[in-house]
Order: sequence, then structure tokens, then C-alpha cells
Amino acid sequence: MNRPPTLQTLPESVAANVALIRARTRSTIMAVVKADGYGHGAVTVAKAAVAAGAGWLGTTSVAEALTLRAAGLTVPILTWLHPSGIDCEATGIDIAVGSVDELGELAARAVSPVRVHLHVDTGMSRGGCPRGQWDELFRLAKRARNVRVVGVMGHLPLADRADPASNAPAVAVMRQAQKAVHAAGFGSPLTHLAATSGALTDPATHFDMVRVGAGLVGIDPSGTVEMRGASRLTAPIVHTAAVPAGTAVGYGGAYVTDRPGHLSVLPVGYADGIPRELSSQAGVEIRGRRHPVAGRVSMDQIVVDTGAEYFPVGTRATVFGPDGGAVPTVQDWARWAGTIPHTIVTGIGPRVERSVA
Repeated sequence: MNRPPTLQTLPESVAANVALIRARTRSTIMAVVKADGYGHGAVTVAKAAVAAGAGWLGTTSVAEALTLRAAGLTVPILTWLHPSGIDCEATGIDIAVGSVDELGELAARAVSPVRVHLHVDTGMSRGGCPRGQWDELFRLAKRARNVRVVGVMGHLPLADRADPASNAPAVAVMRQAQKAVHAAGFGSPLTHLAATSGALTDPATHFDMVRVGAGLVGIDPSGTVEMRGASRLTAPIVHTAAVPAGTAVGYGGAYVTDRPGHLSVLPVGYADGIPRELSSQAGVEIRGRRHPVAGRVSMDQIVVDTGAEYFPVGTRATVFGPDGGAVPTVQDWARWAGTIPHTIVTGIGPRVERSVA
């Protein structure tokens, strides 16, 4: 029986990417494993990152954090997006709050002491407390009996430019927040601003900790540093046919063969995360050579034009991976689809089997 389409996570690549970040910063590394570890398996990625030296973990929710705890991970964990609201009953998880209302809710509901990171807006306008409300936020945090401020955080809106001058305004606001928090009587809590791009390209953004998410799986949003892809997507050929020149392929006949040859079908489509809109450059690797995707992506399959080469059913194709040569990268697929690599790796659907190298 053919093995189904499989996404294999490569922990050694995660470790190599953490080592690369460690070589560029003296700050503590937080491994952010939201979106199921950027589609690579949150527990697998977290364990590899911690083993490689990451001192913290980051998630979107307390539920995600508790999954990591259940897997035996004991390093500090911060959660800051709270899609289902703030769970005040979970202990041992740090909580970020970015508004007076959030902090008020937390203070009213918390029974046990909660470790809090104050999230300030450093230029994103996407979350975080605006500058004009800092004093109110700090006063409330000071009054709250079960709130212990241990951190202050922000985000870099322009770090992908890999230009320190673009980051300077956010860095300045973060320094103002540091001083304001200290003046409010919270001492010198852990300060963190940079994500992957800042960690890789601008030491001025590093503060006490850097939050690395996409970089764990080999994605540098700035496009300036070569990292190691942390997954390999493969699929078996499930159908193959010899066709004459002039054969139309797929819905709408958008692709027409220009010579006699062979077509092979892979059982992955847009329901599995293969982008529907692809350029004519898209291709997959089969036995050491790259072959073009022929015609439109269907819900459950793609067709590959292998030309004069015949491949029997069961032959495995590599859709993307870190191998180099004929094997496309995640970055290649993002370019072919006119998107970012993040959407490729987080979009792989549940029908694709997962494994760990």
C-alpha cells in the first residue's frame, strides 16, 4: 500500500535555526510555537528548540501552553493573544495583557497570583496599550492584589525591512515603556520586542529576550538570512498516463502538453494546503529532477508533467523540503503562489499524515 502524503518535521533543522539565532544575540530566546508550531507540531518544535537552548516558550492561548506542560516542558511559557479569553485559573503560565479592560478582567477574576507581561503598543496599532493609557494601566496593575508584573513587551511593525532605522521608533517607545514601568514601581521586568527578523538583523531591538517563531522552522521574514527548512512534504504518484502532444490538462484546459510524454497525479490539492493560484514555474521533485505542475490545482490532486520519463504508481514526489537541488523550498512555493512562506507551512491540511524524522 502507498504511504499517504506526509509532512515530516525535522527537529535537527529547528535546533540549527536556534543555534543561528543564539550566535546573533546575547538575549534569552523565546521559541514561539503558535499555530501548532507553524504547522510543524508544537510539541515537537518546542522540545527541539528548548534542547537547543531556548529558555522560554510562547503560545497564543493558555490551552496551547497547557498542552506543552502536559508534554513535559517545564521552561517558562508566555501566552498573549487569548482567542478564547484569558484563563485565570491556570497556574504556572505567564499572561500578557494589552489593555486596561483586559487587566481589569484579569484582576477581578484571578484567585491565585498571576504573572503578567504588560503589552504596550510600539507602533503596530494591532494590540498593546496605547501610550496615552499607560499610566492608567500601571495604576491598575499596582492596585491589583493578585497581579505580579514580571515583563513588558511590544512588537516591531517594520522589522522585515532589515533596516535598524525603520526599527528605531519602536525601540524608542520600548525604552520609554521600560522607564515608565520602572518609575511606576515595578522594578526592571523582562523586556522583549523583537521577533525573528529583529533577532536576525538588529541587535538594538533585542532587549532581554527575543521571540522567535517563523525562524524556528526556517523562515526569515526579512529574506536576508539563509535558514534551514524544518519540514519535508512528500506524496506518492497515484495515477500515471502516456499522452500525445496537444493534451489539455485539468479544469479549463489551461495547460496543454507541447510534446508526447507522461502525466502523473499526486493526491494533494488545495484542500491539503497546495495553493490554488500558482505560477507556471511551480514544480515538484521526482527521483532527482524537478517536473512542472501541469494545469490548475484541484481540491484533492495536482498533475505533474514528467515529459519523457515514466514513473510507476507509488513513486514518491517531494513537494517541498530543505534538501536543495531539484527539491523546491517553502520559499519557492510562496513565490509561485504570490504569498509568504508562513501561509504555506501553516496551511497544510489534516489529511496529510504527520511524522518526525
